[in-house]
Order: sequence, then C-alpha cells, then structure tokens
Amino acid sequence: MLNRGWEEVDVVVVTGDAYVDHPSFGAAVIGRIIEKEGFRVAIIPQPNWQDDLRDFSKFGKPKLFFGVTSGNMDSMINHYTANKRLRSDDAFTPGGKAGFRPDYATTIYTQILKKLYPEIPVVLGGIEASLRRLTHYDYWSDTLKPGILADSHADLLIYGMGEQPLNTLLRALKQGKTFASLRDIPQTAFLLQKDEELPFAENWTTQELASHEECLKDKRKFGESFKIIEQESNKWHAQRLIQKTRDQTVVVNPPFQPMSSQELDAAFDLPFTRLPHPKYNKRGSIPAYEMIRHSINIHRGCFGGCSFCTISAHQGKFVVSRSEASIMKEIEAVIQMPDFKGYISDLGGPSANMYHMKGKDLKICENCQKPSCIFPAICNNLDYNHKLLTALYRKAASYPEVKKVTIGSGIRYDLLVGANQKQENELGLNEFVEQLIVHHVSGRLKVAPEHTSDEVLKMMRKPSFQLFHEFRKKFDEINRRKGLNQQLIPYFISSHPGCRLEDMAELAAETKKLGFQLEQVQDFTPTPMTLASVMYYTGLNPYTGKNVYVARTKEEKLNQRKFFFWYKPENQLWIKNTLRKLNKSVLIDRLLKK
Repeated sequence: MLNRGWEEVDVVVVTGDAYVDHPSFGAAVIGRIIEKEGFRVAIIPQPNWQDDLRDFSKFGKPKLFFGVTSGNMDSMINHYTANKRLRSDDAFTPGGKAGFRPDYATTIYTQILKKLYPEIPVVLGGIEASLRRLTHYDYWSDTLKPGILADSHADLLIYGMGEQPLNTLLRALKQGKTFASLRDIPQTAFLLQKDEELPFAENWTTQELASHEECLKDKRKFGESFKIIEQESNKWHAQRLIQKTRDQTVVVNPPFQPMSSQELDAAFDLPFTRLPHPKYNKRGSIPAYEMIRHSINIHRGCFGGCSFCTISAHQGKFVVSRSEASIMKEIEAVIQMPDFKGYISDLGGPSANMYHMKGKDLKICENCQKPSCIFPAICNNLDYNHKLLTALYRKAASYPEVKKVTIGSGIRYDLLVGANQKQENELGLNEFVEQLIVHHVSGRLKVAPEHTSDEVLKMMRKPSFQLFHEFRKKFDEINRRKGLNQQLIPYFISSHPGCRLEDMAELAAETKKLGFQLEQVQDFTPTPMTLASVMYYTGLNPYTGKNVYVARTKEEKLNQRKFFFWYKPENQLWIKNTLRKLNKSVLIDRLLKK
C-alpha cells in the first residue's frame, strides 16, 4: 500500500487458501477483476482466527466491502476424510500443512469481520458459500443447516462462478448505489428481515421453498425443495427462490445466463503472475499449485449431472469454452515460466472432453431442466463433436518447446463409445480416442466408471458399466497396434446411496476378472447441494419418492471398502464369511481363488 501510495483500499478479500496469483485460484481471479474495474484491492490469505485477530485488520477498513471465501474447497472437505477423521495435510497451504483455516471458514471469517467492523458490508463467494446458500445437509455435524447467510450475517452472497455478478456489483457501487439497494443482481442471494417486503422483480417469477423449519421436521419436504433447487439451477431461464429461515427470508436471485467465450477469455487473460506470493518462499511448496502450475483450463461447466458431484451445482451444466487464441496465449505464458521443462500437465476442465459442446438447437436447451445431457442416454440435441478438441490438442503439442501434453482431467468415456460408425466419423470420436491414447497419456489413463452395478449407477446418474468394457477394448486395441504399454486405471466409489454389500462384492469380482487390483477408490462423502447427499440424509430419492438403502455407520462404510482390497490377506477371512452370509458363496472362488 505504501509503495502504491494508497491510504486505504476499496475491497479486502479474505481467503482460506494461501495466495497464488493463478487463474485456477478463485481469490486471485476475484482480486484481478476488482483491480481491472479500477478499485484498490488487498488480499488476506489464511488469517489467524485464534489470536487477537490482528490479521483481519492489517489493511484497515475497506471503503466498499470485505469479500470472504473459504478457498477452492469447502473447508470441511478440506479438513476431514469420508470417515470424519481429521486430515494431516492441506493441499492449499505452503508445505501442505494442516491447521491454517477453521472449520466452516466462510462463517467464522465473516462473524469476525462483523464483530470488528459491523458497519462494513461482507460479500460471500466461493464453493463453500455457493453450495450452502439454502438449507443443506451438513455431513460433519449430521444436521440440516440453514442457508449460510443466516449464521454468518453476511450482507450478500455471490453463487456459482462469480465474474458476472461481481462485475455488476462493482459497477453499481461505482455509480454510487448502496448495498441495501442492490437486490436485483442475478446470481446473488441476500436476507430479508421479518418486516421487509420481497423486492419487485418485473422479469422474474418467484418460487417459495419449504421453510428451513419445515425441512427440519419433514425429510420429504427437504427432498422436494432440493429437487426444485436442482431443476432451477439447470435452467436457462430460472426462477427466483425464497426460503423462510427462522424469522428471516433467504432470497436467491436467478443465475446469469452462461458467459460467452469472450467473457471467459477476459477472465483468463487478466495479468496473473501464475506464481504463489513470495512470502511463502521459505515455507515450502503449495501442493495444489504444484499440481496445476503447468496446466491449462479450457472450459467451465459440466453436463454430466452426476448425483454425487458439485460441479454442475456450482459451475452450471452449460459448458462455456475459451477461444483457441486465449488458450494458446496461456500456453505461451506457461512455456515462458523459468521452471517449465516441456510438459503441460493438463489441457482440460471439470471433464476433459466437453470443449465447445452444447445443444444443436439452443431453443430446446432454453426450455430444458434435466440435470444431465448424457444420462440415461446422450441427448439427441447435444452436439458432442470432438474434432475441435482433437485439433486443440495437436496445436498445443506443436510448440517446439512442448515435449508432451498430458490430459489430467477425467475423460467421459461414455461420450466416446456406443455410437454407430457414421456417428463416430461425423463426431470424430475414434480420431479423438487415438490422439488421446497415443499422444496424451503418460503411462496411465484414469477414468471413473464409479461402480459396476447398473442399479447403483442409476442412482449415480452414470452409464452402464458395459460402456467401460467397450472403451477398454478400444484402449487395449490402440495400445497393441501402436506398441504401447499403458494402463487404464478405473476409479470407484463405495457406500454411495443405493449401494449394498452384495453390490461391492460383485464389483470386486468383476474388477478382479478384468485384472485390476484397485488403487483409485473413494468412500462416498456427502457434500452440500448434491442429489446423493439428499438421498443419504433422507433415505429417499426425491425424484421418485422411493426409499433408498444407505450405508450410514462407520462399520458399514468400512465393510464396503474392504471389498476394494479383496487381495489383502487381512481382509480375506472376513470376505469369505460375509459372502456366505449374503448367500453369495459362488463369489468366494471368483474372488479368493489364486
């Protein structure tokens, strides 16, 4: 501030992550946007919330507002395993050290700021605030919590990817508007007090959800509310949602329509240094940064709609892609980095192969509220042509300084199999698969079938495991033909709602038959605002009203996980006895016979 001649700043951003000036870190993007709009911005990364709170006041009182985010992850997922054990590391902290942010960081930071500076508005953003904007199930306390505005006492919440609402907010403040008047910005949420009227909105219809108190009393009502929230999140023209909470009302304005490529380019083209702050030089590397320092994000959004995933709830189901020119500009910036050794670690997004994919007739998309464009089958209106992506890979790899471009993001293999030969040619599917496997795999390609049981996969909104078999055939055939020795590594989830012990036994037998000893495995973790979490909490599928089996106890979860590791001697007697109890003795030889 002294070097810049600043007596005060306009905005102070508080984040739970270490500060990395890179487009993959939300606080950096927000800071750069605020700076571009002509405001003075300061960042407080990972403030100490347990001492005299001096970190929160180091820049003084901002002229406009505080911005608060827990960081790139929900702080509870950052802190705890699926079995609610405290993690010993934190990928977003120098040296990977844990303990530099509180549980429920967004709420804690905001409460501190409101105590220190009660007159200064606080704006929430980031994934923790976004996915907790309305009544949600919190796995770590095993309770339904109200929308985060109620407990944090923040003044405004920006949900989803924040460029459009933030720009609108900044420009309104520049015009001299007050925070109290800013209740018509799309993709924001705020609290109405008991005696306040709902603001008039000429172009929005309003849908009232079951109140927080009704959701507490009736799990079915909570499930019905979630269904409305999910459907409205997936609409082109959504409704405004309101939900009574205690003696207040949470108002969630509809989202902006998807960004254009030009708007997305503008965010990625901001003058990032792409480096961690030099204050961390002696504290060790930041693992999350090391993972992405030489990677390029090419699009946002995901139309997969998996029931356990928060991506579409936060980024939206409509894919927004960067222009090739913007991507190449970033590749050139990576090439210039002093530590670049010729390897780009990823050219992808939430899913690697959705670049520039959208509806053929956008009018149909505008009237659609389905959560997925590819489940239970690929939508007839979806243009999933892979030729542009194949060309992008080739262009990225053509730089003399680039030795190899690997694709680290997950591949949706269900987009690559199951089509007839005419479709494969028109959509460039086989050409893409060959380009990927021959040139962009570094020994192992990770994919996520998630399960082998079709019934469990339906609960996950994932395709039949048969499609994995088809993709594996393509993978093996190309490797044989090209003389490559590469592995396909499948990723699976245990304890997902609808998954029973016998389903895990079948998964173990099926994957053993395919020659896998599983490594990439995960116990299901309920996260706010996903269908799977709602099913976990309620025991019901809100779309069908039917009961769903849920493995809830620690023992049930660990028992399901044991089937992943059937090859470990310490699990084999238990597996043998369990299979007999389940009347699945036929699987004993399939699993345990050498």
